[in-house]
Amino acid sequence: MQILRIATRKSPLALWQSEHVAERLRAARPGLEVVLVPMSTRGDEVLDRSLAAIGGKGLFLKELELAMLRGEADCAVHSLKDVPMELEPGFALPAVLARADHADAFVSNDHAGLDALPHGARVGTSSLRRQAQLRARRPDLQLLDLRGNVNTRLAKLDAGEYDAIVLACAGLQRLGFGARIRQRLDAPDWLPAPAQGAIAVECRSDDAAAKALLAELDDAPTRRCVAAERAMNLALHGSCHVPVAAYTMQSPAGLQLQGLVGSATDGRLVRAEATGDEADALGRRLAEMLLAQGAGELLAQA
Repeated sequence: MQILRIATRKSPLALWQSEHVAERLRAARPGLEVVLVPMSTRGDEVLDRSLAAIGGKGLFLKELELAMLRGEADCAVHSLKDVPMELEPGFALPAVLARADHADAFVSNDHAGLDALPHGARVGTSSLRRQAQLRARRPDLQLLDLRGNVNTRLAKLDAGEYDAIVLACAGLQRLGFGARIRQRLDAPDWLPAPAQGAIAVECRSDDAAAKALLAELDDAPTRRCVAAERAMNLALHGSCHVPVAAYTMQSPAGLQLQGLVGSATDGRLVRAEATGDEADALGRRLAEMLLAQGAGELLAQA
């Protein structure tokens, strides 16, 4: 394979992630030419409604997958947290890169942290998972929808539309905005989206050459950790329609998985944690523990 074409969204973060993968591939295979194929997706175009209302994060993938099926691209780069728990038939994820910062970021120009916000402060986030955890910790806050790419969201904060916003640390750091992070919202008190901070590369499952090439970028420890988180989410039938959070750490005792299901309406949270060696089994077990504590009721309301 002399040329590898990467389908990518046009947002600055998506382009950064795709170019990062391209650089890794060029370093691994000096004779390989890697080109980006920027595309617009429905998830990028419809900004006046929440992702949950227009079909979920899978909207970011569909056009890129169609480009691969049409033969216009060989692979696509995604934030793994945006990838549905079950891929469309005919596609595979041969590469999960080493995870960057998994935590959420509290960003504000005037306040040092979440607990420093005044009563009734306006906080922007379109994530039901973040809304649930915000309501649990600060039920007095006004939670306002926030869509657009990272640059757009920061501009809205700077224009005074919000007192604070919550974003992913990894996205801010990748775009050079790490200094905007006032507080890391981290486990065990605050849990990220399943697989947050990890980049994945998708290709057609019948493209053996692309799969073999991309597999050279795969990071086994990250794949193992995120597999547990995604297995939990799948067992809960989770998507961006429901507030589900998970984070896995590796320890001498095995994988330590923490999970959470919440209500974006009233801030009720159900939490559980477990340790195990096999990622899929651990994820399913934690989902059962959450359901036993009443997570099913919260999921049915979302």
